[in-house]
Amino acid sequence: MADSDAIRVLNDKCVGCMLCVKACPFGAIEMKSRKAVIDLTKCTLCGACVPECKFDAIIIQKKEEPKDDFSSYKDVWVFAEQKKGKVQSVAFELLGKGRELADQLKSDLCAVLLGENTDESSKELIARGADKVYVVDSPKLKEYQDDPYTKVLTELVSKYKPEIVLCGATVIGRSLISRVAVALRAGLTADCTGLDIDPKDKLLLQTRPAFGGNIMATIIAPNHRPQMATVRHKVMIEAEPDPKRKGEVIKEEFPDDAFTSRTKLIDIVEEIEETVNLTEADIIVSGGRGVGAPENFDIIKDLALSLNGALGASRAAVDADWIPYSHQVGQTGKTVCPKVYIACGISGQIQHLIGMQSSDVIVAINKDPEAPIFKVSTYGIIGDLFKVVPLLTQEFQKILK
Repeated sequence: MADSDAIRVLNDKCVGCMLCVKACPFGAIEMKSRKAVIDLTKCTLCGACVPECKFDAIIIQKKEEPKDDFSSYKDVWVFAEQKKGKVQSVAFELLGKGRELADQLKSDLCAVLLGENTDESSKELIARGADKVYVVDSPKLKEYQDDPYTKVLTELVSKYKPEIVLCGATVIGRSLISRVAVALRAGLTADCTGLDIDPKDKLLLQTRPAFGGNIMATIIAPNHRPQMATVRHKVMIEAEPDPKRKGEVIKEEFPDDAFTSRTKLIDIVEEIEETVNLTEADIIVSGGRGVGAPENFDIIKDLALSLNGALGASRAAVDADWIPYSHQVGQTGKTVCPKVYIACGISGQIQHLIGMQSSDVIVAINKDPEAPIFKVSTYGIIGDLFKVVPLLTQEFQKILK
């Protein structure tokens, strides 16, 4: 609803031409007694009517929001995701990049760790570059749940006022940090592939794919703190451990009601994988639309097993229900950075390339010589994957036996 002081019609100038009525996308203007009348319940102050009025009969005066004082916000925070008491590697990637950002801002790099029996993990985070580790240790935080994690992290951010908060763009990270951003009324940029600091304004420059990966957008959040971003796994280099590093562990206590949840965790069912974890694999063999059917993924899996690698897939294969979503590589799947990536029957749309183009060596197998995947591949094999892949599997089994 618009404020009556923000927009008004000057009746002495309005001639009833109706141009403003046609221009309003929300149907908020109508004519009464040959004068424009604005329905303030529909008007959004978009301003579309102002340039259309040739007689300057409509005035919009938008109130300037008072600028907040951000001087009390400092430090770069990294949410250290853990599973079964083990800090996930995406946290080490964020600490590596966070160290660069903190140095540019001349501030501390801090990690936030929620879980149970966190002493060893705290030491590991300090060894990886954290100057401070904020810890909340409780059996009720052993496994991730939305409500308690959101309450605790929101309280910590409100208390210590970090300038930047980074989180992995994982299943847990995406679920958690969006809730925290809403609670704090802060901006959030999701799935970033690049982070930097504007040398002039000291703002966080958050780069991410947009419009289906066709362009890279750099986003800033100048009007809110903290500046928050999730970062894709495997797009940044892990901070190297230094056992000699010293840091401060700050333990926070919370009342029991902070750990209450609207949901109850009954059980966690681990997916049974025959191959190694996709995001941690050194070798990945992926199949795409060219595989043709779910049963044909057996030959892709055989090649992956012969190399002790992980099994991946394109979105087209996942959408066709040929393979579970957990295997999907790409913009809407997992970002991977293996030493070797073998793409079988994958055309190479930009959405898939975003998730694997940082691989050290890319081998493409496709019968279409014009497939875009060949433009990014280190080695290309033009041929029928149903003939090529089994031959590769046989040769690797002989060599690696």
